[in-house]
Amino acid sequence: MRALVVRSHGGPEVLCIEERPRPSPRADEALVRVHASGMNHLDLWVRRGVPGHKFPLPVILGCDGSGVVEAVGELVTEVKPGDRVAVSPGFVPRFSPEALAGEHNLAHDYGIFGETRDGTAADWIAVPARNLLPMPASMSFEDAAALPLAALTAHHMLMERARIRPGMDVVIWAAGSGVSVYAIQIAKLAGARVTAIASSATKCARAKALGADVVVDRSSEDPASVVRELTRRRGADVVIDHVGEATFTTSLKMLARGGAVVTCGATSGAKLEADLRLIFFKSLSILGSTMGGMGEMRRVWDMACRGALRPVLERTFPLTDAASAHALLEERKVFGKLVLMLGD
Repeated sequence: MRALVVRSHGGPEVLCIEERPRPSPRADEALVRVHASGMNHLDLWVRRGVPGHKFPLPVILGCDGSGVVEAVGELVTEVKPGDRVAVSPGFVPRFSPEALAGEHNLAHDYGIFGETRDGTAADWIAVPARNLLPMPASMSFEDAAALPLAALTAHHMLMERARIRPGMDVVIWAAGSGVSVYAIQIAKLAGARVTAIASSATKCARAKALGADVVVDRSSEDPASVVRELTRRRGADVVIDHVGEATFTTSLKMLARGGAVVTCGATSGAKLEADLRLIFFKSLSILGSTMGGMGEMRRVWDMACRGALRPVLERTFPLTDAASAHALLEERKVFGKLVLMLGD
């Protein structure tokens, strides 16, 4: 089978399309014929490498994916051959304490496809059957592959970590990113007033169409000033910030007393500078967030299946043009998700 493999870290040129043996499912696994593999910023980190972290190279990329079940192990009852499914990206041993508590993402041995084991960017993948999400007939493979990791991440940040409530003011940085396009929708579904910050007028217009109440073009406006005026100097209740070093100080300054900034990444850099007096005088919270539990993934998937949460797909690429997709994602000109297409 064809597979998109990283053998050594570097730029898009290190990506290899290789022939690999078709995997055989274990007793609790299903073999899925992949039709679409969703891309995430995590693909870039795995390809580039992260100082101080060791990835299990060589590895097949791809956290999200969708396709058709082709075979199942003898213990599988959740799915059958012919079922259309999407892949939930995170996994942990079934009977770990965290899994039993529904907090899979807090387990020490929590893993993600395409990062800690071979992923979805291949013609076939063998996955635990409990990681498969049933697709409605109306959902395309590319839409299904554009949802799980980013939508789960956004939901966990807003609903589990920040615990937003109706009427709250929520600010979302990088409105065109995979996480943020779902954060805008989820915050609106929860009844919040959403201010989305983007890098261009075009992205602002698209964020507005997704449901943002206020949009800020950071290329020509000062986000902190806009938020201060909008909230009559009170500040925002929650700021969603996965940009990191370039925005974090501003995020803290935008918060109301008792507010929280929630972070799930640091695409602009990981160095944190903050005035501790601002944090304790205003009783601010800094909340870290990574993924979410399987039960939460099921709830998010149900939202997507009934149309409450819409997939946001910028563009598809054939697997053979994965390097171009990586380059486009790195340029940050994308609004929403990129998906690699496989299948016949």
